[in-house]
Amino acid sequence: MTKQNLPLYLVKKIFVFLFSVFLLSVVVFYISRLAPGDPLVSYYGDRVEKMSSAERIQAENKLGLNDPVYVQYVRWLGNALHGDFGISYKYKMNVTEVIKGRIGNTLLLGGTGFLLIFLLALFLGILCAWKEDKLVDQIICKIGTISSCIPEFWLSLVLILIFAVNLKWLPSSGAYAIGKANDIGERILHLILPLTIVVTSHLWYYAYMIRNKLLEEVRADYVLLAKSKGLKKSSVMYKHCLRNILPSYFGLMAISVPHILGGTYIVETVFSYPGIGTLSYESARYKDYNLVMLLCILSGVLVILCNMIAQAINEKIDPRVKSGDSDI
Repeated sequence: MTKQNLPLYLVKKIFVFLFSVFLLSVVVFYISRLAPGDPLVSYYGDRVEKMSSAERIQAENKLGLNDPVYVQYVRWLGNALHGDFGISYKYKMNVTEVIKGRIGNTLLLGGTGFLLIFLLALFLGILCAWKEDKLVDQIICKIGTISSCIPEFWLSLVLILIFAVNLKWLPSSGAYAIGKANDIGERILHLILPLTIVVTSHLWYYAYMIRNKLLEEVRADYVLLAKSKGLKKSSVMYKHCLRNILPSYFGLMAISVPHILGGTYIVETVFSYPGIGTLSYESARYKDYNLVMLLCILSGVLVILCNMIAQAINEKIDPRVKSGDSDI
C-alpha cells in the first residue's frame, strides 16, 4: 500500500466500521422489542400485576415505550451519540455504571483464558508437529478431540459436582467471597473452574490448526532443500517453519475473539460469575432494553474490530486478498 492510498484506505475502514455498528444497533433494537415479555416487570416488579390500565399507560410513557419503535430508536440513537445510554430497568441506575462494575471480571476471565489458550495451543501444536504420528501425537490428538466435543455447560456441571459439591475444594460460583474483592488468592480460587472450562473448550481447536499449518510448512520444498543442506530439524522447525506461520497465527488470534468471547459468556452464566455474560443473560431475560443495547453494541464493536484486524493481517500476508485477485 502506497502512502497516497493510506488515507483513503483508513476512511473506508472507518466507514465500514461505523456502518456495521449502526446496522447492528438497528437490528438489536428492533429484535429486542419483538421478543416476548414485559419490560415493565423489570422496572416495577410484581407491582405491574396490580396496575390499572391508566397506571400502566403512565408507566409506559415514563419509560418511552408507547411511541412507535422507530421513534424510540431515533431518540435512543440521539441520546447515545451524546454518551447517554439510558438507565437499567432492573438496577435503576445508568447502564454504563452497571457494566463498569462487571466488565473487569469478564476481562480477567476472558483475557486470561485467551492468553492461556493461544500459548498452550502454540506449545501443543509444535509438540504434535514435532512428534507427528508418534505416541505422544496420537494421545494428544485423541484427548483433544474428545475434550473439544464435550458441551461447555455439561462439563461445567460435572466439575462443579466433583470439586465444589463432593470434594469441597473450590467454590462453585461468584468471582470472590463476600468482602474479599481485593483478595488475590480468593480471586484465583474462583477463577480455577470457569477458566478450566474456557481453556479446555477451545484449546484443541486452535492447537490442531497450528499443528496442521506447521506440517504443511514441514512438507514444503524449501524445508526439503534446507534438510538436504544439513540443517538440523530443530533449526528448520523454529527458524523457518514457525516463523512463516506466525503472521497467520496472529490473524487466527484476532478472528477467534468472538468464538472465545461467546464461550466465556456461557461459562459465566453456568458459574454465576458476575461478568458481562451473566449480565447479558439477565438483561435479555428481564427485557432490560437499554442494558441489552449497550451490551450488544460493546460485544459487536469488539467482534467487528477483531475481524477488521484479522483482515488487515491477511492483507499484509497476501496482498491479493485486498485486491481481490487471489485464486479460490
